[in-house]
Amino acid sequence: MMSPTQWDLPPELCCRPMAFVALTGLDVTYNAIHRAIWDAFCANRRADRVPISFKVLPGDHEYPKCRTKRTSYEWYIPKGILKTGWMNKHLNLVPALVVLFYELDWDDPVWKEKQSECATKVEIVRTSLQGRNTKVAVVLIQKKTPLPPGEDLVASERAASLCNACDLSGKSLFVLPHTDHLVGYIIRLENAFYEHAQTYYYTEIRRVKSHKEFLNKTTHQLLFVRHQFKIAFFSELKQDTQNALKYYRTAYSLVHELRTHETNMLEIKTMAGFTNYKICRLCFQHNTPLDAIAQFRKHIDLCKKKIGSAELAFEHTAWMSKQFQSFGDLFDEAIKLGLTAIQTQNPGFYYQQAAYYAQERKQQAAHMCAHEPVGSYPTPDPLETLSGALDFYGQRAWRQGHQSIDPPDAEKEKVGIQALQVKEKDVPHSELIIALLSNAVAQFKKYKCPRMKSHLMVQMGEEYYHAKDYTKALKLLDYVMCDYRTERWWSLLTSILGTALRCSYLMAHVKDYITYSMELIGRASTLWEDQKSRIEKNLIKVLMNEVPEAEPDCDPASAKAAQALWSDRVSLAGSNRFTIEVQDYVPFVQCKARFLSPSFHLDDPVQLHLYLKADCPHPVRFSKLCVSLSNQEYNQFCVVEESCKSQDILEPLSQENMCLVPGKTRKYSFKFVAKTEDVGKKIEITAVDLMLGTDNGRCVLLNWRGGGGDAASSHEAIQAARSFRSRGRVPEQHAQWDTVSIQASTMIISRVPKISVQLSHKPPALSNEMYCICVSIQSNEKTVAKDVKLTAGLKPGQDANLTQSTQVTLNGLEVCDESHPALLPDIAIGDLQPGEKVEKSLYVCCVTTGPRIFLFHVAYTMTTQAEGTDITCKCHKDETVTIETVVPFDVAMKFVSTKFEHLERVYVDVPFLLMTDILSASPWPLHLVSSQLLLAPTMVALDEPQSQVEHVVLQTGECASECFSLQCPPVLNGTSSVASGQYLISWKRKSSCADAPVVTTVVTLSHVMVETIPLYVHAELPSFGRVRESLPVRYHIQNRTGLVQDVEMSVEPSDAFMFSGLKQVRLRILPGAEHEMLYNFYPLMAGYQNLPLLNISLLRFPTVSGQLLRRFLPSRIFVKPQGRQAEDASIAAA
Repeated sequence: MMSPTQWDLPPELCCRPMAFVALTGLDVTYNAIHRAIWDAFCANRRADRVPISFKVLPGDHEYPKCRTKRTSYEWYIPKGILKTGWMNKHLNLVPALVVLFYELDWDDPVWKEKQSECATKVEIVRTSLQGRNTKVAVVLIQKKTPLPPGEDLVASERAASLCNACDLSGKSLFVLPHTDHLVGYIIRLENAFYEHAQTYYYTEIRRVKSHKEFLNKTTHQLLFVRHQFKIAFFSELKQDTQNALKYYRTAYSLVHELRTHETNMLEIKTMAGFTNYKICRLCFQHNTPLDAIAQFRKHIDLCKKKIGSAELAFEHTAWMSKQFQSFGDLFDEAIKLGLTAIQTQNPGFYYQQAAYYAQERKQQAAHMCAHEPVGSYPTPDPLETLSGALDFYGQRAWRQGHQSIDPPDAEKEKVGIQALQVKEKDVPHSELIIALLSNAVAQFKKYKCPRMKSHLMVQMGEEYYHAKDYTKALKLLDYVMCDYRTERWWSLLTSILGTALRCSYLMAHVKDYITYSMELIGRASTLWEDQKSRIEKNLIKVLMNEVPEAEPDCDPASAKAAQALWSDRVSLAGSNRFTIEVQDYVPFVQCKARFLSPSFHLDDPVQLHLYLKADCPHPVRFSKLCVSLSNQEYNQFCVVEESCKSQDILEPLSQENMCLVPGKTRKYSFKFVAKTEDVGKKIEITAVDLMLGTDNGRCVLLNWRGGGGDAASSHEAIQAARSFRSRGRVPEQHAQWDTVSIQASTMIISRVPKISVQLSHKPPALSNEMYCICVSIQSNEKTVAKDVKLTAGLKPGQDANLTQSTQVTLNGLEVCDESHPALLPDIAIGDLQPGEKVEKSLYVCCVTTGPRIFLFHVAYTMTTQAEGTDITCKCHKDETVTIETVVPFDVAMKFVSTKFEHLERVYVDVPFLLMTDILSASPWPLHLVSSQLLLAPTMVALDEPQSQVEHVVLQTGECASECFSLQCPPVLNGTSSVASGQYLISWKRKSSCADAPVVTTVVTLSHVMVETIPLYVHAELPSFGRVRESLPVRYHIQNRTGLVQDVEMSVEPSDAFMFSGLKQVRLRILPGAEHEMLYNFYPLMAGYQNLPLLNISLLRFPTVSGQLLRRFLPSRIFVKPQGRQAEDASIAAA
């Protein structure tokens, strides 16, 4: 019998061939041991186990009878290529091996009787396999684990006896102990069974090959094909896929060498399809996909012209469709197993081609019904056979086995063709096409081919339409229309919209019908004007709550049913108001809204223009136009209803204000005054609504989000901008639609202040000073500026560290501290009359250096008029100034010895000097009021420190210095570094007023290293000497330790002096005691001379060098020349 799935490949062709092994003697229902054995064979088979198909059969099972072997093919005429049951027979009916399971232990007490019973069962199996080469094997199920081979002599003897009784070879007898390791034994058994099966299929291949010598190419062409196919199939059962592929290729070549005519065309194509399927499957299995693709292309090229009978042309397209579908399935299966596909070569293309042939089949079937009316199904049924199935693949049921060119009975041929045609009428073609297209869409989606996916989804939608499933059709078409709008495929979009319009009409979906109609009569539609005119008239009927005319190309029966549905819609009250979001469509009315400026001052009216343009064939009248703004209080000013005086048609026309003329741009102007609370806020156009129809009929609200525009507007705006740049500007009165741009938002800003703010100051600012900035505010308003307030100080938004280090005050007589803010808000100024001027001084203290931005914000209110309405405006003006802060002076400090030598460290109770230098870095003169030295407890002054720079004025780059004599008292044990104290400098600008506060800068003195020395030496000597006159020098040596010190002293001779006194002496000085040494030096030369060198060494402190002690002694002295007595006397006389 024919069926919609008659072209499906037989399952035995599509499955993986595996060796068939029959198991007998197992009672899997009532015997638990047998059930466990069977489960071990078939349950949870892993991929690494040998490919065998097992079946449990009774011992006396009747296997298919073997036909008598031919000894000659001389007069044999084959009736077909391949019998329909042959593959199934060798897969599931004829085993390669029959295994008899028998429970028998080697030490069984009734061994003889059971041996005889086993032999009888083997004989029964052999009898049922009479004439076949199927192997027979026996498996003994034993309870005990056998001993290793050769150790159990009884087992060896009885095994040989059993083999003789059953006529078996030793390789066909197996033992299966039923122990814990059952699965392991079963796997070993499987491997042995597999070897026996391999031998069987090898024998079958040789048997088929032996027939070749009896064949001739004149009458046995079919047998050449048959035998090659059988050899290939047996090779697959043997798992020899390489040889199988070779024989399938040979069989495929031989199929196409057969003489073809109408009566055997289907059989040849069927066998070619089977063989091609096997070749492609094996190529994919061998991981050679290019070979599979090449074979399939060759197969299609060879077969696509073999159509056969013209009356059954639909069979050829059905067969072609199945070829592509099968190859797509193979390709997809290979991908799932690890093959990599690409965008340009994936299964989707084959499913798509299969759908194409299925569509062609549908058209051929429709053409057949239209031009060749088919009668009723003939009786008796010419497609029935006695067995219920065909004998050979691809043959006709009414002439099986016929291989002649001419049909045996023309009347039977005609009746058979009629039966096939009647069957074809009942085939659900659309379902088949949709299934194939769905597979293709899934593949193209997987491989990211969006355009191919959209194209096929359109075809699916059209098939759903033909199948009268309009809901699914609309769902698919709606999905793809978005893509076609975005990519501007207007002709494709128009075609899809036509189908969608028919669907919505046949379902009487009012909103969808209106939506698609509006788009089909718009600018994106490629329909002719008369078609657009018809659709527009239908749209007007729907808006008037009337039944529209039927769409062309609709099924008459469906159209009649749709008319009844529309009539029901008309009679229903309510649900006649629709809102259509046209932003994502291309409707027949275009809309652009724009504010005339990106911002409006509060005292200027906000102006909004709305442009509308109709693209339909006939004028369109609307009943209401309204613009929705983000602040809904303004919506009342942006409405057009029955009459409006603000219209302006860009091209002069004498039309009604509520009517849109095709191709003409109409402008509507709106104006309103913004509210004071909206200053600083953005006003946006949220929506534009155009109402078509009336409340009496149907009311459709076209809604544009934002300032208008639709799916095609963005690209059109870009094109228009390019064209506009090349064309140049045109006068406003000649402006065209394309020159209008959307401006959907505007900002309300405060009224322009008519007030001047002047700043007066002397930059830069000096660190820590009270820097004065004078603010001058003058009103230029025509009315009183009320409630004037000044906010002054550091501009917000700068570095947080600047905020913490900046203080602002209005009181310039005192220095700011951290309690003062960085910004003074809302300093009350009062009211300012027109022309009045007021000044305010602001004092700023900047602790750190660097640039700062200061803000001066003047705010006030005033009353003015806009559009005849009094409004209160809040005005403000901002002035900013950047002021650099610099240090007023740099202070350098150093510790020196009494000889003005730089000191790295000081010594306890040894006097030293502190030198300070104040270097002016200010561009303005600095007045140093005073200075003060605050010493730490670890430091004392030798005299009362007084300021030496009091009331000194420093110009830029000048320096003032001070010197203080200090001494470090004894420190605690272990202290090596001590604090010195602080240096305070009080100053102000020279140019500042007398009562300006004095700034005190505190400089922290550096720490100093303190050391204790065991011996202190200092000298007493005159300030100068004279040549050849005695110069007394007294050295004081003081022991500052708690130990008696042994001191060695020596004086080195000098060329510039003679001296009297001890040249070398050794002293012992008690703890805390002081010893004096007196020397008389006699200078010999004038000028600065080096004194004789005093060497001192401490025997108890050898680490204290004499060089360290010499640092406390003077090393040079100035020697005056000797005076003349005569000259002195004359001078005295004068």
